[in-house]
Formats: sequence, C-alpha cells, structure tokens
Amino acid sequence: MADPIQRIAVIGAGAWGTALASVAQRAGRHVVIHAHEAETAEAINTGHENAVFLPGIPLDSEIRATTSLDEAVRQANAILMVTPAQFLRPTLTQISAAKPGSVPIVICAKGIELDTGLLMNEVAETAAPNAMLAVLSGPTFAAEVARGLPTAVTLACADNNLATSLADALGTPSFRPYTASDVVGAEVGGAIKNVIAIACGVVDGHGLGQNARAAVIARGLAEITRFAMALDADPRTLMGLSGLGDLTLTCTSTASRNYALGAILGGGTAFPDAMAGRKTVAEGVTTAPAVLTRASALGVEMPICAAVNDILHHGAGIEDTIATILARPLRPEA
Repeated sequence: MADPIQRIAVIGAGAWGTALASVAQRAGRHVVIHAHEAETAEAINTGHENAVFLPGIPLDSEIRATTSLDEAVRQANAILMVTPAQFLRPTLTQISAAKPGSVPIVICAKGIELDTGLLMNEVAETAAPNAMLAVLSGPTFAAEVARGLPTAVTLACADNNLATSLADALGTPSFRPYTASDVVGAEVGGAIKNVIAIACGVVDGHGLGQNARAAVIARGLAEITRFAMALDADPRTLMGLSGLGDLTLTCTSTASRNYALGAILGGGTAFPDAMAGRKTVAEGVTTAPAVLTRASALGVEMPICAAVNDILHHGAGIEDTIATILARPLRPEA
C-alpha cells in the first residue's frame, strides 16, 4: 500500500483484542476498539482498563472504545478481526455492508467455522469478498503482549506489499511481526493447536507424565501438518511461529485456556461442569468437530483431534479414550 496505515479498528474487546489495541497504540496508531458489552466499553473509556477480560493491565487513554460497529470502522484504514471464530462471518458481513471498500482486514481469530469446516480466511472471502486479507497468528498470551513483553508473530498475506505495510503499522521493539505469504498454513497452525492443547491438558490432568505430553505435541504437529498439506499449504510454515511456536506455548502452560480446560477434564470433571460459568472462549471446543468435518472431506486422519472431540462432545471416558489411542497399530513415523 502506498499510504501508511494510521487508523486501526480492533473488532473484539476480549483479552486478545484489548492487547492488540495496546500494540497498535504503542506503534503510534489511532485506535478504536469495538466492544460487544457496554460495560466493557465504559470501563476502557473511563477507567482505562478492561477489568473483565484483561484485569490489572492499564490501557493508554488514547485508546477509545465503542459499542457501535459502524463507528469503529468508519475511519479505519485497517481492521483487526478479533471476534471468536464462530462470530467472524456475521460480524464481517455487517462490516462489509458498512464499509464496502477495499480496507485491509487482518484475521486474528484462531479457529474453523463449525457449520462449514471453512478456515477463517475462507469465511472472510465469502463474507467480505472485496477485502484485502491477512492473518496474524503466533505464540501469544494476551496479558504478556499487553504488558509489552517481547513477542514475535507471523503476519501472512498473499500481497507482500500489504504484509509489509501492516507489519510496519503494528511493529514495535517488543512486538515483532514476521511477514509470510502462506495464509492457509498460518491459519491451520493457529486453529488446530487449540485442539492439541486440550489433549495435552488431559494428559497432564490425568497424571500421564511429561513423556506422554511431548508425544502428543509431536504427533499433534504431524496431524496439523498433514491437514495443512492437504490444503496445499507449505509444510515449512508449520515449523515457524504460527505452527510449532504457537503449539509449544499453548500445550505447555496453564495460562492457555485450552490447556487449562483439558487439565480440568483430565482430572475428572465432566465437560458440562468444566464449561459452566466460563467468561472466555476455549476455541478448541468448536474447532475439534469443525476440523474433523474438513479432514473427513480431505481424507486426512487425525486421531488426536478425534479423541478430543469424543471426550468433549460424545461423552467418551478419559480411560477408554487413552486406551483406544494406545491400541492403535504401530506404524512408520514419517
């Protein structure tokens, strides 16, 4: 893009959206964040803190929040989509109607659409057909990003010039976007790692040991790579920040919502009880069945994702599921 990106709309005022608003403001951009809840917008505008989704982290007073989607995008020359994955389509459809021009849209949600099995960039192509699309993904805990701790991410876009412009608009000494062209690979790594993280949480919560967790990470990466290659992604992408980097972080820390959910399940809590009262989204819960829908169409075998889906959505017992996995035939690793 010829002109620098100066005005950024962040759509979604959860922890990750709030953190990205801070990133953009530190990079010198004018930032408006869209919040679904009026109390969240009020807290950001008056108390300069997102007390519900990112408590204890002060926000710059220049970050402005609104509950009006039209107001948020009206003057933006880049839009960061940080809604939960299952809300991307309706939100983008509304944005496309309000701002039909070719404003860059950066997909920051990590997931797969449940009803269709589509990746987020595929959803965006149908909901906002005129938009210039990019994907931001990588190993990121929102609280660390919001505090300005060192973070590196993948910013994938088919248009190299646009990728460079977006990286310049968001990059700071502590937030380092590395550009790439493999949008599909970046999407796949970010989405499916959440399912593998639930599996790792189950392993740890059930006391199966660190060897087992390492095996799940490695074999989970193999599943992710098979799926990505079936969609013509570059397997090298899965060795980078949006693949191995994000997988490692999410599968090894209790700060991960997906890992934490798996640990609760592995400890014996029933799925409905584990989900009761949650204010944040564990994207792996809907990604598990969604990825299996797409994998079936592609002819890709994903036993770890299938096991997680059985535990989450089909009432499978932890012991029986583990026994089934361990009873799979021995085979070459490659």
